[in-house]
Amino acid sequence: MLVAARQLATAKVLEVEVGDCDLGECFATVAAGPGLIILEGLMAIDTRVGTRTATELVGAGDLLQPARAQLDDLLERADAWHALAPTRLALLDAEFAERMRPWPQITHALLRRAGERTANVDALRAITCHPRLELRLALLFWHLASRWGRVEPGGIHLSLPLTHRLLGQLVGAERPSISHALGRLARCGLVVGTAGDWHLRGSIEQHLEYLAEPTSALHTTSDRPSHSHVATGA
Repeated sequence: MLVAARQLATAKVLEVEVGDCDLGECFATVAAGPGLIILEGLMAIDTRVGTRTATELVGAGDLLQPARAQLDDLLERADAWHALAPTRLALLDAEFAERMRPWPQITHALLRRAGERTANVDALRAITCHPRLELRLALLFWHLASRWGRVEPGGIHLSLPLTHRLLGQLVGAERPSISHALGRLARCGLVVGTAGDWHLRGSIEQHLEYLAEPTSALHTTSDRPSHSHVATGA
């Protein structure tokens, strides 16, 4: 069964260079199939509603599906895709789905991939609910580190091109607030580095304990919820 499945489980592959990209035609191609699955690389998906933009990071193994407009949708949204690293995607169209009918295990595996991506988005939503910006950033870094981090002496090394603007769109904050919050985290020795070279010092338990302490050096500079907005895409 494995040999037969391998011969038929083939798909066209799209290679995307770093920068903005339009996946609209690809989504149209796979509209009746499972979607696009990332084989390797890193992408940012922006969703814009009104004047605000929220971002999701996706990488190898994530299954992307086109957003289907509903007749009763009242909100207008716009999606954009950006390759943060050279990325390869497989186009799983209707023909692929038909060839996979004898092997429901493959369909189940794709469903699990879709569920895992939803769980990651749910975790990100919960992170953005915390009123304290420094805590949101710390939680985001540890959330990303579980997938993309590498253990190093004294903590975790995270090699992701996370600019201040991109971090703002991930945690729901303006870019200037992100810069100030990162500065405070760096002065406390919790998170140091720059885009593409982040270092988380200590453990997540130590971060949570320190940031939850009301007498910590960060306490007087935390952001109130009413001042934390999703950064614009500008």
